[in-house]
Formats: sequence, C-alpha cells, structure tokens
Amino acid sequence: MNRATHAAAALITVALLAGCSTVTSTPEAAPIDRSASAPGPGKAGADATSAFGVVAASVPSARLGGTVTAENDPNHFLGRPHQYTSKITFTDGRIPADQTEGNKPGDVELGGSIEVFPNAADAKARHDYIQAVTKGVPALTEYDYLHGVTLVRVSRLLTPAQAADYEKAAAELP
Repeated sequence: MNRATHAAAALITVALLAGCSTVTSTPEAAPIDRSASAPGPGKAGADATSAFGVVAASVPSARLGGTVTAENDPNHFLGRPHQYTSKITFTDGRIPADQTEGNKPGDVELGGSIEVFPNAADAKARHDYIQAVTKGVPALTEYDYLHGVTLVRVSRLLTPAQAADYEKAAAELP
C-alpha cells in the first residue's frame, strides 16, 4: 500500500472509532437526539433522576421508588424510538397504604413516575396516548403534567390539591 492509502485508511478508522464512542457512551439502545432534550445554560440535566430532584425539593412527601432500566421496564419503551430515554418511579407518603394494596413497586398509583423523552413532540404523544386510554376508565385515571420533554405522571389517589404540588414542581423543570 502507498502512503495515501495508509493515510486514508487511518482517517477512516479514526472517524469510525470516534463515531462509536458517542454511541457506546449512551446506555440506551436507540439513538437519541440530545439537542432536543439538552438543558439550557445553568439548568439541571434533562433526565428523570435530575427532574425528580427538582420535584422532590417542592414535594417533600415524594420518595424515589426506583430507576427504570431497559431490563426492568414493564412497558419495554426505554430507549426505543419515540419513547422515553429516562424514567424513574416515586412514592408519595400522603397516599394511605390501605388504598394501594395489590399494587406492585413502580405502579403510578403508589405516587407516580417521571418520563423524559428525546423531544417535546414524543413527550406530548405519550401524554395524549395516556389521556386517551384512561379517559373512559376511572380506575386508570391519573394526573399528568407535561413540561417540554418531561412527563410527570401522578397517582389518582392524591387529592386535586395534593396533585397540584406536582403541577407546580413540573413547571419548574428545565
């Protein structure tokens, strides 16, 4: 091989390795448009854990329930195209335990969840889907607060005044 061929091969190898490094540093399987969910200057990162930090600062009865991973996601949505890129579940101490019997850890009825999407359109599509599915089934209703790329889902077992605490907190999200 001549020098030009070696140089071209080296350049291609470097470009391919650089491209792989950005994919492997992301835990999600599907490519994510980071520009759509990237926080603005001085704002917390756009992921469910940091969003929960903002929410918990405003709603002291909220406790982190768990972090959803691709392996434990009951919906099998995490990282899939047009679905959430990050999700946590939380509990709320104001919900009486006798009203949550039979629920599994992570169920929205225990408190709620926070889902973060790659862009606002995907977040709105998820919000609209949940609203449509739960509209005619009172046992499935919940409070949903959409703010940009973040959807905060809150248990129907909270009173409207209690749920309003989450609405105020969601408005503070980046």
